[in-house]
Amino acid sequence: MFDAETTKLATAVLEVCRRAGATVATVESCTGGLVGGALTAIAGSSDVVLGGLITYSNAAKIALARVPVEVLDAHGAVSEPVARAMATGGRKALSATLSVAITGVAGPGGGSIGKPVGLVHFACAGPGGTAHREQRFGPLSRDEIRRLSVLTALELLREAATALP
Repeated sequence: MFDAETTKLATAVLEVCRRAGATVATVESCTGGLVGGALTAIAGSSDVVLGGLITYSNAAKIALARVPVEVLDAHGAVSEPVARAMATGGRKALSATLSVAITGVAGPGGGSIGKPVGLVHFACAGPGGTAHREQRFGPLSRDEIRRLSVLTALELLREAATALP
């Protein structure tokens, strides 16, 4: 289902989380659940993965991930503040140790000069705070942007889990 690189990284995330006694939640927009899918494709992942939210629309970001309307209005859905709010909201909603969030423009349309196709914001919330990463994948296909976004989110989760006490 997933390529070898994704499966290897998802397995590593689960192993690091198990060692740390950590649980995980995902909050996904442009990847539509692919990060959660990569993690749960690994047998036995239910001891780490609590669940995921697909918050493709702004209404879902507000209702499910508790992103403040003011933050969306001020910065737009594809932004660092929204990614951070998604991760924090998902962590609270699912009572997880760590929550990773992704919001971006996967294309082929929907981009603008300020927010081109391939711009993706990631955030990972945990007990020590929320880390952010911005990537500009492009020009690439929608599938490739989403694949690279999954890898980036998994790597961010692995780093956060490794840093847990």
